[in-house]
Amino acid sequence: MNEWSREDLEDFIKQQGSGLVYLYTPFCGTCQVAGKMLSVTEKVLPDITVGKINLNYMPELARKWEVESVPCLVFLDKGDMADKLYAFQSVPYLVQKIKSFF
Repeated sequence: MNEWSREDLEDFIKQQGSGLVYLYTPFCGTCQVAGKMLSVTEKVLPDITVGKINLNYMPELARKWEVESVPCLVFLDKGDMADKLYAFQSVPYLVQKIKSFF
């Protein structure tokens, strides 16, 4: 999972990309667990693009996407936000949720 800059995200959206954006803050303990779960999920679903964004550096993104809390997994479909997930629950749950979307 690569850390995305503002430019990376803008390019992905302009190219009408479909994938996931993992929103987190570094001092959030739940975010650390969720990030590990997402890393495992990435290995199971290697064809899905996943970007990682520290919301401390992009608070305007949290407002724009109406992010209620972190961790948050944003599903992008052709450059548009299609869904958000806050409760990661387990790796099998994440895999199932992502597969049902893509």
